[in-house]
Amino acid sequence: MGSWRVTVQNHHRRSGGRPQGRPEGPLARRGDLALYGRNGEISCVDAEGLVRWRRPCAGRPNAAHLSGGRALVTTDSFEYTAWGHLGPALLLDLDDGALVAELRGERGTALGGGRFVLGLEGYGTFDTWAYDRDATLVDSWRSYGHYVVGDGLRVVETDRRRPTGSRVVRLLPGGGIESGPLLADPQAPAPVVLADGTVLVLDAGVLRAVGRDLDATVLAELLPLSGDDLHRFTGTLRRTADGLAVTLVERHPTRMGGYTTHRWTLGLESPN
Repeated sequence: MGSWRVTVQNHHRRSGGRPQGRPEGPLARRGDLALYGRNGEISCVDAEGLVRWRRPCAGRPNAAHLSGGRALVTTDSFEYTAWGHLGPALLLDLDDGALVAELRGERGTALGGGRFVLGLEGYGTFDTWAYDRDATLVDSWRSYGHYVVGDGLRVVETDRRRPTGSRVVRLLPGGGIESGPLLADPQAPAPVVLADGTVLVLDAGVLRAVGRDLDATVLAELLPLSGDDLHRFTGTLRRTADGLAVTLVERHPTRMGGYTTHRWTLGLESPN
């Protein structure tokens, strides 16, 4: 891993209500096609804005992954079930929206060639499954989190346990797992992946860099959080044209509806 460096260019905080909204726009794009989701429907739109197909679904689509003429769409359920508001994960034919299979999983990613991984956590489940284009199960691992494709398949684990056992790991063929650094936050947000394969993780208010060999270093201690406070914070980490944007939303410990939003703008300097 190269010696990436960050500098804090701006930091501010704002008190008020809870930040709102899921960003608008497509769930996924590939070439001239884009997949959109709204309550009860998935649609595929081409570059000219023409709808190629629409498909009803039982809930609200929340993410889509495209690979080799297939689309994997995860959904939220309108009704509370034994799995909370988790809806089915739909494997679709990208040409016409036909259903290939209905699976169960909360988070996934595309592997290429119509292959996907899909994961689920909760009720004793902490698993990732690999499927081919026909939804045949081809591998599985005892791991779950944010998936990073490249240099094998890495996972920034999110186990929801306190104290957490989450790590950054690499999934190996046949169910094997190569363990990397232990994390402090059981619910780290989606990471940022840099051009050289370095994974940036916002871990309990600390920005960490994890290399291809799962070696780790601390880049910045923005707002280090203790285990007792972690449940009050949710974060986001985003790549920008000039560096990184980091957000931590803090729920007030006693006042209902009270939130403080911490925002950082970071410059990012490559090792070359």
